[in-house]
Amino acid sequence: MSAAVCKETAEHPRLLKLSSALFYAGSSFLITVVNKTVLTSFRFPSFLFLGIGQMITTIIVLYLAKINNTVKFPDFDRGVILKIFPLPLLYVGNHVTGLASTKKLSLPMFTVLRKFTILMTMILEAYLLGKTFSRSIICSVVTIVFGAMVAASSDLAFDVEAYTFILLNDAFTAASGVYTKMKLGDQDLGKYGVLFYNSLIIVFPTLLASAFTGDLHKALSFEDWSNVTFIFCFLLSCFMGFVLMYSIVLCSYYNSALTTTVVGAIKNVAVAYIGIFVGGDYLFSWTNFLSLSICMSGGLVYSYLTFSSSQSPGKNAGGTQEQKIPITHDSSRT
Repeated sequence: MSAAVCKETAEHPRLLKLSSALFYAGSSFLITVVNKTVLTSFRFPSFLFLGIGQMITTIIVLYLAKINNTVKFPDFDRGVILKIFPLPLLYVGNHVTGLASTKKLSLPMFTVLRKFTILMTMILEAYLLGKTFSRSIICSVVTIVFGAMVAASSDLAFDVEAYTFILLNDAFTAASGVYTKMKLGDQDLGKYGVLFYNSLIIVFPTLLASAFTGDLHKALSFEDWSNVTFIFCFLLSCFMGFVLMYSIVLCSYYNSALTTTVVGAIKNVAVAYIGIFVGGDYLFSWTNFLSLSICMSGGLVYSYLTFSSSQSPGKNAGGTQEQKIPITHDSSRT
C-alpha cells in the first residue's frame, strides 16, 4: 500500500475510530454469549451448521441492501475470486474453529487462549507488512501470552481437541484480520463486497462438507427445532454473525488489524469474568483465577499502549509508541 493511502487511513476522525472499535467490542461480546447459549445450553450438535446460517444471513442481508441501493458493491465476475483470495478460506477457518472452540471450552478459558491472537497478529504484520513495534508493546504482549499459558496450565478441564481448535482459531483470526485490511485497499470491492463475496464463495462448499460428514443430518434432526426460545437464539446468532463480520471490517477499515485484535482483548475482560458466574462450565481454582487476572491486566496495559501509539504517531521504537514505517504498494494495506 502506498504512503498516501497510509496517511488517508491515519487521518480518519478519532470519533469514527473509537465508534467502530466500540461497535466491534459490543458485537463480539454479544455473539460469544449467544453462541455459547445455542451450542452449550441447548446442546445444539452442529457448530458448522450454525456457521452456515450466519453466512446465509450475511448474503441475504447484503443482497437485499444492494437491490434497494442501500449499499453498493460490484456484481460477480471471475475477477472477484482473484481479488478476494485467500480471504474466503481464512473466513471459513475462522468461523468453524471459533464456533468449535466456543462449544468445547468454558468462556473464561476461551477468552484467555484467544490472547494468542494478539501475538500472531503482530508476527503477521511484521512479516507481511514490515511493521515494527516498541519494546514496551512487545513486553506487554509477552506478559499477555505468559498469563494465558499459566491459565491454560491450570485448566482443570484440559481438552486437547478444544485447545487445538482455539489455537487454530487464533491463527485464522490473525491472518483474516491482516488480509482483510489488505483487501480493503481494493476500492472496487469495498467493505460490503468483501463481506458479501466472502460468504457467497464459501457457503456452498461448507454446506456440501456438512452434508457429506453427516453434520447436516444431525443439525436438522435436532429435537429442539420446535422450541421457540431455541429458534430465537439460533436466528439471533445468525444475525449476530453478520453484525460481527461487519463490525470487524468496519473496525479494520478505520483502524488497523492489530487495533481490531486489541479491541477484542478489551472485550474479553468482560466476557471472562462474566463467564465465571454464567454458563456453569467453569471449574474454579485460585491458580486459574489469578492467572486469568494477570492475563487480563496485561491485556489492558497492551491496549493502552497500542491506542496511545495509534493516536500519537512519530515516536521512535525506543519510546512507548509503535514505530511507524513507510510501506510500499507491494506490501499491501495496513
